[in-house]
Order: sequence, then C-alpha cells, then structure tokens
Amino acid sequence: MRRMPPLNALKAFEASGRHLTFKRAAQELGVTQGAVSQQVRSLEKILKIKLFNRNPRGLSLTDEGRRYLPSIHRAFDMIAEATDTITPGEVVVTISTSPSLATRWLVPRLGEFSAQNPDIRIRLDASNTLVNFQSDGVDIAIRLGTPPFGPGLLADPLFSSDVIAVCHPDLAQGPQPIRVPQDLRHHVLLEDSHGRWPLFLETMCTGQPLPDIRTMTFSHTSLAIDAALARQGVALTPKALVDRDLSSNRLCQAFEAALATGDGYYIVSPRKPRDPALIATVRDWLRNESQNQGAESR
Repeated sequence: MRRMPPLNALKAFEASGRHLTFKRAAQELGVTQGAVSQQVRSLEKILKIKLFNRNPRGLSLTDEGRRYLPSIHRAFDMIAEATDTITPGEVVVTISTSPSLATRWLVPRLGEFSAQNPDIRIRLDASNTLVNFQSDGVDIAIRLGTPPFGPGLLADPLFSSDVIAVCHPDLAQGPQPIRVPQDLRHHVLLEDSHGRWPLFLETMCTGQPLPDIRTMTFSHTSLAIDAALARQGVALTPKALVDRDLSSNRLCQAFEAALATGDGYYIVSPRKPRDPALIATVRDWLRNESQNQGAESR
C-alpha cells in the first residue's frame, strides 16, 4: 500500500518550496497564506521531519526538504503531463536532456522549432536522471554516452562530445596570453563534473612538464562556460555547446587541439513510441539542427 500524504499538503509544500514564501505560494494556489502554512505544518507532522526553516525574511529548505522537493515537483509535472496527453487540441512532446545541453544548445533553438511546428508543444525536462520511457512520460532523451542505451531503444548520433579549451578573447590576448599549454599556469582552469582537465593537459603536454594549475569547479558545464564568458578562466566543453559564442567572438578556442572522449550525444527514443509520426518529426528536426550547425562551423 502506498504511503501517500494528503495531496493538498503536498501542493502547499511544493509551491512553498519553489517560491520560498508562503505568501506567493498562497497566491498561486488561490488560498490564504495561513492555509498554506497550516498544510505545510500538517505535512511535517505526518512525515515527522522539518521541511522548512522559518526565517524573519522568508523560508529556507532544510536538508530533508531539499531532498524531498525535487521528487514531489517531478510527480506534479508527471500528473500535469498525463493530463496534457489526454487533453484534445494540443500535442506535447517531452524531451529530457542534461541542464548544460538544454541551456547551451537546445533552448536557443526551440523558438525556431515552434515557428516551424506551431501545433507541437515541447516540454523540456532538464535533468541528468536516467529515463524510463514507460513510466516517466519522456518521449525523447538526448544523452551523453555510447550505444546501445537499452533494449527497445533507438539511438541516433547528434554530435561529438570531444572537448576543446575556450576562454574570453581578452584573456587569451591579455597581459598573460595563452599560446601553449604551459601558459595555463597563469590562469584558472574552469572544471565541470566530468573532470577532464588532467587528461587534456596530459594529451597536450606529451613529453613536456605539466604546468602548475589552479582550478574552479562547477556542477554543470554550462556554469563553467558562463564563467569563461565572464573572463574568469579557461573552460573545457564540447564545441557544439559554444559554437554560437565562438562565431560571435564572445569566446575563442585557446588551442586548436581537441580531446577525444570516445562517446557522444545521442537522440534516444523507444523503437515503438506512442506517436511514431510525431516523434519522427522531432527527431528529424534535432538531426537537421545538428547537421546545419556542423555545416556552419566548417
């Protein structure tokens, strides 16, 4: 038997967790601030844990609240998506991809897709969570790795994940210019969760001593790219995520060489999707965007 707290209490917690204020949560839910506060306290009593710290200037999530909120938020998204799929008049395709690829590659292109396909609404799930196409409502996933991704799944290559070193042009040409790998000792290396800088330096410095380095670490590649744009150091990234920044001279490639990672980004979907023609339309558009980008960058 499922252990299920009252739905209204979960709604109050989820809205309060997003806004970090009972007042704005109440406005969203169309109830009083007191009602939201009471529902959250009721939920805390049921769970026997404290979900929020009540501060003079607002709310903050406790450690337990931070662990609980993403799952509850996702559950409500799934309910909304299930409702969308049976509501006539609107066609929804859910794409799951990593936060960095979503931010740096997919989101800037969605406006063009909507203009070309006004009857299709894209729902974007920016998450590194493993996808279960049967239970989580995802139609297409863009994932980093090497096929096969699982039985009953199609995987088409989107683009390579080979990484390059990028930085702001002012950094590369400034008082401490970057011409050879040893010059990196004067700069901060912006590291993401993949941790590829040591391998990149070993590859670049074959037969030469490795430079002493300083690093700044980020949880997502997109954050390391943002730091590079802000002149804070040199980042490693798949070229596809920064093509537009390179073409507009917001970033430059520090070295011509790229580090081969042995994997790539793939478009993954079930062999038997819920709507084959619809999913084929989105898959074809994604492939065309990747091909067009490759042609433009050559």
